Amino acid sequence: MSTFLIEPGAKLANRYRLDDVVSETGGATRWKATDETLARPVAVWTFTEGFPRTSEAVRAARATSRIPDSRVTQVFDADDTAPVPYVVEEWVIGSSLADLLAQGPMEPERAAGLVTEAAEAIAAAHEGGLHHLCLTPDKLMWSSGGAVKVTGIGVDAALLGTSVQDPAAADAQGLGHLLYAALTGHWPGTQQSSLPPAPQGPGGPAPADQVRPGISEPLATISTRAALPHLVGQVVPGPPLTTPADFCRAMADVPRLIPLPVSPAEPAPEPEQGTSRRTGEFGSTGTGPRRSERAGAAAAAAAPAASPRGRRRSPQQQSTARKALVWGAAGLLFVGVVAGAWTLGSMMRPSEEASPSGDATSDGDVDSADLDALQIAQADGFDPLGDGSEHGNNAPNVLESNGEVWNTEGYKDPMGQTKAGVGLLLDMGQSQEVHELDLTVPESTYGVQIRVGDTRTETNQGEEVLDSDLPVHWQGQVSGEESIELDEPASGQYVVVWFVEMPSDGGTFRGTVDEVEVRGIQG
Repeated sequence: MSTFLIEPGAKLANRYRLDDVVSETGGATRWKATDETLARPVAVWTFTEGFPRTSEAVRAARATSRIPDSRVTQVFDADDTAPVPYVVEEWVIGSSLADLLAQGPMEPERAAGLVTEAAEAIAAAHEGGLHHLCLTPDKLMWSSGGAVKVTGIGVDAALLGTSVQDPAAADAQGLGHLLYAALTGHWPGTQQSSLPPAPQGPGGPAPADQVRPGISEPLATISTRAALPHLVGQVVPGPPLTTPADFCRAMADVPRLIPLPVSPAEPAPEPEQGTSRRTGEFGSTGTGPRRSERAGAAAAAAAPAASPRGRRRSPQQQSTARKALVWGAAGLLFVGVVAGAWTLGSMMRPSEEASPSGDATSDGDVDSADLDALQIAQADGFDPLGDGSEHGNNAPNVLESNGEVWNTEGYKDPMGQTKAGVGLLLDMGQSQEVHELDLTVPESTYGVQIRVGDTRTETNQGEEVLDSDLPVHWQGQVSGEESIELDEPASGQYVVVWFVEMPSDGGTFRGTVDEVEVRGIQG
């Protein structure tokens, strides 16, 4: 049967319903489809009779399914012996790098975070003997579930019949192209891209910091060493980056933020090296700083930065600086006047109106030191969207430092496809005001929401059960030991650590919690 005879609505393997054509590559067609067995969207490649690379594409897809990295697009099924050969992949919902750059280049720290995640996925693929060879901004995705995904590993090269003498160098340069694009909004590669081409200099594409002033020297150097290796020794020092692993090592000490799809004009705080990924800072895992510490770092980062050595400020920058000085002086004068008035008023105020303790704080000024470790009455697995059972017998392990853990059941996907999530339920015994959690998980990347509440709903059988959709008061990625401060204090009897993204664990996806502590104000 020929792919061209297949129409929307056709079904493969009595399971995959083809809905819409997404793209065609020679004799291969990519469809948005529906897995009717698991009721989830999937991407399906089908191949015409006589397509010369069907077997290669199917073999590459099967090899890709064995890469133990959740950032690699999953392969669910592949069959080259069926009447219509096919490959079934994860359908990633989100924004590609090209989409994110539609409004302009990214903040440098966010660009670094996004591309480093992709580099780690590509490096994992190389360890498994697979390459990409076709990296473009459309292949790097930021999913709606808050995860980086690299599409097309192995399969794209097989479909196109692409081969190179040094695939490691080709993918390292491809990662350099992605970093260059994220930093500048221009594409320096020869592959077709929706981005405008990079401005040209005497030796080809101009280095990134010449296209967009303000890029840090480390990022500009890494971009050139990877994307423009012919300029190494002329423009930047150091050897070219010739493998994805080299690229990852070069990026290890570069400050980077989780790549949220924010407006390019939105200011991004300077990340602190050595903190965790919980709030967007990347670096070694370990207990992250409290919000007060992060606020101090952000305030320091907001101070005017010195101009890079040898680079003159533009007239516009000089004008902006002068305006900042004027407004700063006016602000100091205003603060001085207000402080003087307050001091005078305090001196004239009757003493009996003063606070007896002299250190009263408002409800919104509770410091971490004033919070109590709240008693957790019971811990249980929480699977309201499944069979209701989630290794509940092991859940009390998270309340003790006994070396034992709680984990979810093993799933075939990292969440968001077979179900929206699964979690660990902490029963506080009564409604409590929750401010913070100390959470310890393995050294992998987990997408987590912290939900707090006590709303109960009635089932069709008249039984009252805890609402499966309690309010979300914090969400982000966690790894290792984490100190999580809720966006705002929340009250409720139940605290849920809700997994929306889980890493691969021996071929299945599983969430794990080693230990948890809840802090707040005793009810």
